Amino acid sequence: MLNDRTTPLSLLATRRSGRPRDLVAPGPDAAQLDQILTIAGRTPDHGKIAPWRFVVVAPEQRDALANVITTAYRAERPQAATTEIAALEQFAHQAPTLVVLLFSPRTTSHIPLWEQELSVGAVGMNLLHATHALGFAGGWLTGWPSYSDAVRDAFGAEPERVAGFFFLGTPSRPLEERPRPDPSAIITKWEG
Repeated sequence: MLNDRTTPLSLLATRRSGRPRDLVAPGPDAAQLDQILTIAGRTPDHGKIAPWRFVVVAPEQRDALANVITTAYRAERPQAATTEIAALEQFAHQAPTLVVLLFSPRTTSHIPLWEQELSVGAVGMNLLHATHALGFAGGWLTGWPSYSDAVRDAFGAEPERVAGFFFLGTPSRPLEERPRPDPSAIITKWEG
């Protein structure tokens, strides 16, 4: 069983993201979402500088988000095909709950940017773990909207970057496992 919540270790051992396009209502309610984001913030953070922040996009704001994304895409690619625009519209409307995770580097800090980037990745993983622990599923997407300065500017400003769009909800169909790395291919023992 995927996302088996019987024990903390079973959840970690069976964790599986949900495809955002397959996530439906219900999503986390306001209290659950606050809990998810609070847990996500309990992550390794050298210097206690919180080089990240969350932006919650309400359901009634999805049309506005789709407009931001498609307008930015058309400005960059005026010859965009109708299918490309439709895919971006669909991107903005997936799952009942959407959280945008921004990497907000603390450029004046003595903490190396690399460590700050690692911290935002850990926040994203904790966000998914908390989502799954509450019985929902989440999917972390990047893609073109994450790399567009115009889309980023809808949520923040330079030097911030979109670390990902986190779509949360209830799977509309059973989750399927995906290939995982063979431990023997990724684990070695240091010989000194």
